[in-house]
Amino acid sequence: MLDSTGIRRKFLLILVKPSHYGEDGYVIRWWRTTIPSNSLAAVYGIASDCAERKVLGPDVDIEIDVFDETNTRVDIAALLKRFQSNGGFGLVGLVGVQSNQYPRALDLARSFRSAGIPVVIGGFHVSGCLSMLDGRAVELDACREMGVAMFAGEAEGRFENVLRDAAAGALLPVYNYLDDLPGMEGMPLPFLPKRYVEQTLGLCTSFDAGRGCPYQCSFCTIINVQGRKSRFRTGDDVKNLVRRNWANGVHKFFITDDNFGRNKHWELIFDSLIELREQEKIPLGLIIQVDTLCHKIPNFIEKAKRAGVTRVFIGLENINPDNLAGAKKKQNKITEYRKMLLAWKAQGIMTLAGYILGFPSDTPETIRRDIAIIQSELPIDILEFFCLTPLPGSEDHQKLWKKGAPLRADLNQYDLTQVCTTHPKMSEAEWSAVYRGAWDLYYSREHMATLLRRGVATGLPISSLIKLLYTFSTATAVEGVHPLESGIFRLRHRTERRQGLPVEPAWRFWLRFGWDTLRKHAAMIGVAGSLALIWWKVSRDPDARTYMDTALTPVGDDEDATLDLMTKTTGIREALIHQKKVADLTRAVHV
Repeated sequence: MLDSTGIRRKFLLILVKPSHYGEDGYVIRWWRTTIPSNSLAAVYGIASDCAERKVLGPDVDIEIDVFDETNTRVDIAALLKRFQSNGGFGLVGLVGVQSNQYPRALDLARSFRSAGIPVVIGGFHVSGCLSMLDGRAVELDACREMGVAMFAGEAEGRFENVLRDAAAGALLPVYNYLDDLPGMEGMPLPFLPKRYVEQTLGLCTSFDAGRGCPYQCSFCTIINVQGRKSRFRTGDDVKNLVRRNWANGVHKFFITDDNFGRNKHWELIFDSLIELREQEKIPLGLIIQVDTLCHKIPNFIEKAKRAGVTRVFIGLENINPDNLAGAKKKQNKITEYRKMLLAWKAQGIMTLAGYILGFPSDTPETIRRDIAIIQSELPIDILEFFCLTPLPGSEDHQKLWKKGAPLRADLNQYDLTQVCTTHPKMSEAEWSAVYRGAWDLYYSREHMATLLRRGVATGLPISSLIKLLYTFSTATAVEGVHPLESGIFRLRHRTERRQGLPVEPAWRFWLRFGWDTLRKHAAMIGVAGSLALIWWKVSRDPDARTYMDTALTPVGDDEDATLDLMTKTTGIREALIHQKKVADLTRAVHV
């Protein structure tokens, strides 16, 4: 396709992963962030494949630019000039938009649509709402009113349709592929050029080795967007992905599978990674996500270590059987928690666990009690807290929405750190206070000293543990954000404020920004100093390598009768009775 002068045409494709707004209404953005965006890498890989295949014709070049708004400013004025100089020929893709990012995504879309630029939005909010609600709920009509196309489902094999329609000026209102999820074998691989990956601490990127989950957790959106049927990449796909990134100067990866232990190709993938690490000498560093039963899979943890896994995120969620059963997370067996955590410890792999506050049985008193039990009896390194949030796209949200139950109208607050509905036993103030207090309780000076002692005794990389302790003890307390959306040096731009809030005068903005930066960094320096002092004391202990406490003690047969984990948590008595019945029946069958 040639323009009127006979020159090749250029189609501008701008991919944006929106951030969301802080309490002051400014976009949350950092000089460097901690977590890479897998959605951005996946869509960039798909878009690059489309560009290479010339899906818009042999005479149209697709020029792709990427913005992760958590670490890169989206200069709307500059982008509009680029589109203007290109005759408006192109598309803005708002990628991987979660519910808390949807208001920011709408504000970005509004700026581009007012200039006549085509915009498409995809991600868990749009897909979840179209999957579980009536197709118009939870502000989806805002897209229709602005002429923003909505994309539901996964983009492999489908994104070229969107590009062709945008090039023809004929974007559809909705592209819904939720009932036709693609296989992953041989599909374009997630990838980001190094200049984008450099915006992430540790030069870490991400990929998904599989999608979908067979479990039915009622608070989860993944099962209703990516489906309950698991789909996987092959070992060769993963090899090719790693080699391409290694050639790009990147060798650290966050494998974003919601549960890598349920990937039926886990061993083939680990074997491929082991080969790359041990034979091709690629110094892989991996973070994976698993469930609480993966230690029962023969050789899983041992091969994880050989493949280069240094950190594992575990969906612990809660230590009360009643809460887990109510959320349909019956696969979590708290009687297995210590065995599982100690198995990871035996390999010197750092454990990070998610813990949800606000299940129906929770009270401020039980939450504080359970955190104390975890500190004493579970060898978890990093615990991260979340408020139980009825995310659009989850079964919890669907039930509340159908009943007309109270739900926060402001989607910006659905960031898993704020209360968005009512609780049967806690007021909103109590729930919010115990969430904020949980961070201070777990990351007390005393417990951080214990975590460092355990780290030395189990051979963890202490420098990495100290960095994580610093981040997780300061993000919420100082910056007011969850550690997973934190970074180094908070940035603000005066004009990047939520629609409806005034643009502050320059003098007031810079005075507030300067004072806020100084105040927060002074607090963080204080935390860093405290951690340095704690480590100095721990490192001077001659018995540090032989340290032992209840959490590190091997699991014994009489543990049920001795640990608070097995005697004081809600619903544990019934859970233990059920477990004993199953064990007795199993023995009877084998006699």
